[in-house]
Amino acid sequence: MKIVALLMSGCLALTGNAHAADIAAGKAKAAVCAACHGDNGIGTAPLYPNLAGQKAPYLLKQLKAFKAGERTDQSMTLFVTPLSEADMENIAAYFAGLPPDGQPAAKEKATEEKPAEEKPAADKSAPE
Repeated sequence: MKIVALLMSGCLALTGNAHAADIAAGKAKAAVCAACHGDNGIGTAPLYPNLAGQKAPYLLKQLKAFKAGERTDQSMTLFVTPLSEADMENIAAYFAGLPPDGQPAAKEKATEEKPAEEKPAADKSAPE
């Protein structure tokens, strides 16, 4: 049993990131991505892939491949070259956290659709 626990902890150590991704930082860095991949992570044209809801490890692998020259796309190479490892992890986490359909989460949608509350009209017949 101890061997299994030791093996599992070793596997987790190898697959885990050195730090937790900063989604807010990823969102800030991903602002330039919106021109092609949309504000909601859904491509603005059929040529551009949807990134919303993709797995973070997959997105990170693709960003690293562009940076290393293993994948080639002139635009992507320009955008990825200055990114640090942490930047790429943050961007991947940001897009992974977006709903795959590009729609706001139910809670956000309800807040957006809720009309502003009106204050009750003052009772003019009551003395002040």
